[in-house]
Amino acid sequence: MHRPAAQRVAGMGATIFAEMSALAARTGAVNLGQGFPDTDGPPELIEAAVAALHGGANQYAPGIGVPALRQAIARHQQRHYDIELDPDREVVVTTGCTEAIAGTLLGLVDPGDEVVVLEPYYDSYPAMIEFAGGVRRPVTLRAPDFRLDPAELEAAVSARTKLILLNTPHNPTGRVLDADELAAVARVAIEHDLIVVTDEVYEHLTFDGRRHVPISTLPGMAERTLTLSSAGKSWSVTGWKVGWATGPAALVGAMTAAKQWLTFTSGAPLQPAVAAALDAGDAFPTGLAHDLRERRDQLVSGLRAAGLTTYVPEGTYFATTDVRELGWASGGDFCRALPERAGVVAIPSEVFYDAPDGPGGGRHLVRWAFCKRPEVIAEAVRRLSAADLAR
Repeated sequence: MHRPAAQRVAGMGATIFAEMSALAARTGAVNLGQGFPDTDGPPELIEAAVAALHGGANQYAPGIGVPALRQAIARHQQRHYDIELDPDREVVVTTGCTEAIAGTLLGLVDPGDEVVVLEPYYDSYPAMIEFAGGVRRPVTLRAPDFRLDPAELEAAVSARTKLILLNTPHNPTGRVLDADELAAVARVAIEHDLIVVTDEVYEHLTFDGRRHVPISTLPGMAERTLTLSSAGKSWSVTGWKVGWATGPAALVGAMTAAKQWLTFTSGAPLQPAVAAALDAGDAFPTGLAHDLRERRDQLVSGLRAAGLTTYVPEGTYFATTDVRELGWASGGDFCRALPERAGVVAIPSEVFYDAPDGPGGGRHLVRWAFCKRPEVIAEAVRRLSAADLAR
C-alpha cells in the first residue's frame, strides 16, 4: 500500500495545543496551556449573532465577507490607527487569523522563496511556510527581554527573501515591539523591497501603557504591508473564527485567490455580529485588557512564588518561565510531567523554535496562559506551590 500521508504532513502529528489540552482533560488538570478564555464575550455580541441567525443570515456569505463587516473593519482601522481602506478592495474576511495566515502564505510565497519569521513563533507559521514550499529564516527573540536584534534581522535576509512575517503583540513571549524595533523592520523591508505580513490579533490586549503600533503606519510601509487580525482574542470569542486581512489591493487579492479554495466563506451569522461589535466602540476590549493585566500579575506572582523564573509580558494572553533553576533542561519534559506532579498543564516553548538548543533557544522555556478566571489561576497557583516541581 502507498503511504497514506503526503510528505508535507508526514511527521507533523497533532499540534502541541491539542496534545496538552487532551492531557489536561485526561488528568483533570487546570489547563493553562491553550490560549482560550473561560468566559464569553459581551452579551450584546452574542445577541447580535442570535438575531442574525433568526434574521436569515444562514446561507453563504460573499467570499470576501459581508459588506457590513468589511466596512466596520475599515472604520476600525481608521478610528484606531488613521489607516484609510477601501472596504471593497482592501479588506477581506477570513476564517480566523489562522486562515488569513494560510491564505497569505499560499498566495504570496513560491517554492524556494525565503520567509523571515520571529521565533519563538506561532506554530501555524512554519507549517504554512512549508505547505507553500517556502524556506523559513528565523530571527530569535532572546530572553529575558525578547527584543528584536536589527543586525540579526538584516543577516537573515538574502536575495531569495520574499517577505517578513511579523507578530506583535507577540505570541508566545508577550513582547510589544517598540518604535525602534518597528523602524528596523521597516528599514530592512524597504531596502530589500520585501513584503511585510503582520499578525496583530492581540492588538488591543497590551498592558502598562504599552501601545500597539501597526507597522503599516510607518513611512513607506502601507504599500508593502498586509495586516492580519481577528475578533477572537479582543472580544473573547475564539471559537467564532472571524478574522480579516487588510492592505493594498494587490496583496489582499493574492491572499484572497488562495483563501477562496480553503473555506471560500464561513460564519455568515457571525460576521454581522462582529461588525456590530467593532462599531460599538472599545469598551469591551479596554476592560478585557485591564482584567488581563490583573490576571497576568496574579499568575506571574504565583509562578515566581512556586520557584519559577518568570518574565513579565507586555501584552497577549501569555507569560513565559524558565525551568532550569528547578533542574529541568527541557520544557517539554517539565510540561509532560506537570499534570501528575501538580495537576496543571502548560505549553513547552521549545516547539516554537527551529533550534531550541541553539543560541537564545527556548528548550528550557514554558508558556502559561492567564486568560482564565481569577479563581482558576488561584487554583493553579495553589497546586503549583504545593507540588514538588524540582527535577
